[in-house]
Amino acid sequence: MRNNMRTESRRNFLKKTGLGMMALPVFEDIAASISLPVYFTTGFKISEVTDRSALFWTRLCSQETPVPIRHQRREEVFRHPIDFDENQPVGNMDGAVAGAAGFVRITLFNGRIQTFRSDWHTAAADDDYTVKIPIDNLKSGTNYRVEIEARTSMKGTSAYASVSFRTAPDPRTPAAVNLVACTCQYLWSYDDNDRGFKVYDSMRRLRPDCYVHTGDYVYYDKPGPLATTREKARHKWHAMNSRPAIRDFCREVPIYMLKDDHDLLKNDVDPTAQPYGELSYADGMKIWTEQVALRGKPYRTYQWGKDLQIWLIEAREYRSNNDVPDGPSKTIWGDEQLAWFKETVTASTATFKLLISPTPIVGPDRDTKKDNHANKNFHTEGAWLRQYLSTVDQLFVVSGDRHWQYFSEDRETGLLEFGSGPVSDFHAQGWKPGDVRPEHRFLRVKGGFLQVRVFRKDENPCIQFIHYDVDGNILNTHAHYAYS
Repeated sequence: MRNNMRTESRRNFLKKTGLGMMALPVFEDIAASISLPVYFTTGFKISEVTDRSALFWTRLCSQETPVPIRHQRREEVFRHPIDFDENQPVGNMDGAVAGAAGFVRITLFNGRIQTFRSDWHTAAADDDYTVKIPIDNLKSGTNYRVEIEARTSMKGTSAYASVSFRTAPDPRTPAAVNLVACTCQYLWSYDDNDRGFKVYDSMRRLRPDCYVHTGDYVYYDKPGPLATTREKARHKWHAMNSRPAIRDFCREVPIYMLKDDHDLLKNDVDPTAQPYGELSYADGMKIWTEQVALRGKPYRTYQWGKDLQIWLIEAREYRSNNDVPDGPSKTIWGDEQLAWFKETVTASTATFKLLISPTPIVGPDRDTKKDNHANKNFHTEGAWLRQYLSTVDQLFVVSGDRHWQYFSEDRETGLLEFGSGPVSDFHAQGWKPGDVRPEHRFLRVKGGFLQVRVFRKDENPCIQFIHYDVDGNILNTHAHYAYS
């Protein structure tokens, strides 16, 4: 509809100016010269960075700024909007950003030297006007600048922007690594009226090498709106990605993204789930592939220098139904992913191994929950997995999903797990602050993030886990040395 309106506007302009009688080539040139502008309102992401490659993502937009956040919020957990009209046009909703058809290409620079220019890629409505461009043949541990060029027609005027990133260090070389992780962000749980979420500015001040969002980047099943259609589900991503703190952060820091239930359909979802309104499980998968840049399988592993390798786990696509009886065949990971993990972790030569999961493996978790390895519904696989992971030398777990910060040690195996906490204090809930269990070595029911630092001191590799609050204040630190 929007493209038809643009075409009609051009025709009316040409009729009024008497240019409509011109020959077709001249008509096309004039139409291109008056093409509507295009914007990068929902930002950019440099994803899946390795020592040799990366994946670029953006979405073309027809409006320079999102619809303002104008609704007041309830004074309760999550801060749901007050009197939000779920049936209003999506284009009128708080944070809405309309897309634009067009073309995108990127040019890569190492210093002043151009090292790569992509072909033009089409931004089309079927993919929500998103574009993903692979970048290969890079040098390890090297800074690059990406110049983005976009236009609504091949003869139209270009819009430009740029981002920067650094590739991972060579897997054979010891190198310091600074990784940050966070989880669970709902648009209406924002804690900065202008920027969105304080935590992103706090993480950016640490100048991290990379960022892992461990799941629940958006919440389809929370109001403002409830994402019961494809259009409303996509809106959730537009509103989130256009928040200034997230946009600025992702211009500088490469991102790895994991999905969890609220990014896919609804709470505790598995592949057998019934639709959420008109939104089906297949719809959720399609939208995830639009909004997140991945290569290949949703589970993957990357090495950052000689001393750190990370495993990014998929916890929704291969799982059994949560409600079937527990037993040896009930699974979250699935046979294929589990075989891949065992093969790759056995082959790893990295000093430290970091398993990053969208859901807890150690916990503890609430008795009322039923969708992760810390719950009795998946006790069989959970007990086996904790035992297996505890036998892998120098392996640690980072978990998302829980709305509180913690550091736990499994009482049976000694496996250590670190929960980053949600992006804001408004999102923190689900655990009583005074309920400290024997597993807990740190517990805080507030928002914040986790930093993982890997470095060498006197030639001895060290991995350090640091919990921060949303303002960037250190709350808890745990360090572990692998003595040579």
